[in-house]
Amino acid sequence: MAAVNKRSVMTLFSGATCPYCHRVRFVLAEKGISADVHLLESDRQAEDLADLNPYGTVPTLVDRDLALYDSRIIIEYLDERFPHPPLMPVDPVSRAKARLALYRIEQDWYGLLGDLENGTKGVADKARKALRESLIASDELFHQAEFFLSEELSVMDCALAPLLWRLPRYGVDLRDQAPAVQEYCDRLFARDSFQQSLTEAERTMRG
Repeated sequence: MAAVNKRSVMTLFSGATCPYCHRVRFVLAEKGISADVHLLESDRQAEDLADLNPYGTVPTLVDRDLALYDSRIIIEYLDERFPHPPLMPVDPVSRAKARLALYRIEQDWYGLLGDLENGTKGVADKARKALRESLIASDELFHQAEFFLSEELSVMDCALAPLLWRLPRYGVDLRDQAPAVQEYCDRLFARDSFQQSLTEAERTMRG
């Protein structure tokens, strides 16, 4: 993914296939934020980021003298620093509900990715089955509004889109058992901002 604007003081250190990094790139593109995006190989991360991030992990965002890590912290910062279009609700009750939904997405779906990518065959098969069945069971939630539980694109969509894009890579086939999820995917993946957020490696995850 090419740098957006060389004059920008904002820099994102990102993995080429990391779903958490993809979430941040999606937010940058959706908000039209200029940033230099540096794609790092996994064996270079700790060395390159040692002075910025004590964990040597991606995503890491640098904005002038500020260095941030953890995708959720980065995304909330970007939403507050660049408030239009807003990705979090304005009122406290709705913001709390959005954070709870994000927590569920993290625990119930992202929580399975480690087993899918690094587990033994038996562990990966169990995680694959759990993710597939959970998404099918949640199909009605995707039918309630144009976006996830909202009429406007939100942080929840920015979290979901990278995971759903990777379903073929994880061997999760919903077939015709989650039509609302499939329609939701079609809407999200067609957005210019989502297409701009993809790295070349991510594009190969789908034909």
